[in-house]
Amino acid sequence: MVQVPEGGELELDVQLEDVGDGVLVTAMVTAPLVGECARCLDEFTSSTQVRFRELFAAVAGASGDDGYLLDGDLLDLEPALRDALVLELPLSPLCRPDCTGLCSRCGIKLADAEPGHAHPDDGGVWAVLKDLFGPDDAERTGDDRAADPEPGSNGRPEDTSLTGTSRPEGSKER
Repeated sequence: MVQVPEGGELELDVQLEDVGDGVLVTAMVTAPLVGECARCLDEFTSSTQVRFRELFAAVAGASGDDGYLLDGDLLDLEPALRDALVLELPLSPLCRPDCTGLCSRCGIKLADAEPGHAHPDDGGVWAVLKDLFGPDDAERTGDDRAADPEPGSNGRPEDTSLTGTSRPEGSKER
């Protein structure tokens, strides 16, 4: 998550224009950012630059239901500035574009790990399943097992060509 730090210094370049319905504000804002990298979880600082243009209406409804209003001769830039900044904040902030993140097995930061960092392939969470089958089953593929007849069956495939369902053996079509 990334945010503008409380009390952070913002650099503003603002142009105010009197228009018939109110005041048109065009602004360029540079704001500091602090946050946590989405990949390696390290804290980092950066900055963002946002440009926005908003109409501050003199009367309610002139700039739509969700527009900004003048308070007499005053306008409050904070809501418009906050809305513009929030839209520019990254959803998955990175400390740097080439951040490699953390190892999915041990959690070490990959930038700090030795070159070629790896773990033996022990089957991961699925390793426990290898003990459920005997050594003969483990070597056979799924296709080999499907070709074997079920215990107690006659070994012949069921005829499903006519109705899409199987018929009991010995039954006749009507």
